[in-house]
Amino acid sequence: MSTIQTSSYRRQRDHFEPQDNDPHEQRRLRGLMEQIDYTAFVSNREVIGHMLAQADTASFQKLAVLTATARAKWAAEALRLAESGSPVTPDQTARLTAQRTAYEELAEAYEALRRMVERGYLTMK
Repeated sequence: MSTIQTSSYRRQRDHFEPQDNDPHEQRRLRGLMEQIDYTAFVSNREVIGHMLAQADTASFQKLAVLTATARAKWAAEALRLAESGSPVTPDQTARLTAQRTAYEELAEAYEALRRMVERGYLTMK
């Protein structure tokens, strides 16, 4: 099974690959899988398009700024801790972890929205 590396986690790719040597059966199965994939595409386009209908380039910009701000806060906190010269306390580590998690979640959401536009699930105004 292959994996896809994203910015913060691995996603398993588990698409079925037919093992049958009968070309007619393979063609039938591929056709069925294409139908399933198309159904997933239409479902994503309808659901995402409905739920995120208000998304526009301005909302992408706001999300990008929010993500950049979270990243900068995380990095600034890490530098502040390094400059102090003292060992990092559990509370400081927890705060740094929370800032990293916030940045990573926002970055993943931004990338997910980008993929939605790229795949045609979400149309921009």
